Amino acid sequence: MEYRHTQKGKVLGAAIGIAVVLLFISIWLSGSLQSIQTIILLILLAGWGLFYSLTVEIKDGILKCHFGMGVLQKQIHLSEVQEVRNVRNPWYMGWGIRWLPGRYWMWNVSGFQAVELVFRSGRRFRIGTDEPSALVQAILEGKQLTPSSVMGH
Repeated sequence: MEYRHTQKGKVLGAAIGIAVVLLFISIWLSGSLQSIQTIILLILLAGWGLFYSLTVEIKDGILKCHFGMGVLQKQIHLSEVQEVRNVRNPWYMGWGIRWLPGRYWMWNVSGFQAVELVFRSGRRFRIGTDEPSALVQAILEGKQLTPSSVMGH
């Protein structure tokens, strides 16, 4: 089975959109473009380009995920995955790329739902998604896991 899903970062997009509009208003009110305004605008646009979405693909036993334009990406061989489960991220983990020392890495663009992969090494990786059950199923089919290796599903 092949799987591909893109989740948009609506809150991030709205926040950056509002910030850009406010920046343009300040430029218009001041009557000139200051270098700090240019720098802020470039940072906002780069942040949006990097994190406006999170795409997850599964094909030929490999899970690939990337943010936005694909500059930040990760590839996981499903043969390394020992367990997969639906989880809920705590609110304080936020969005983007996060590391909770001693626990897991997380990639998330919106919401609190996620799928946690537990690797044979014991490491954990969470992928934020707005369709966790479909992603778990796609991982199971891509890996051909047995039901006993699925936890929290």
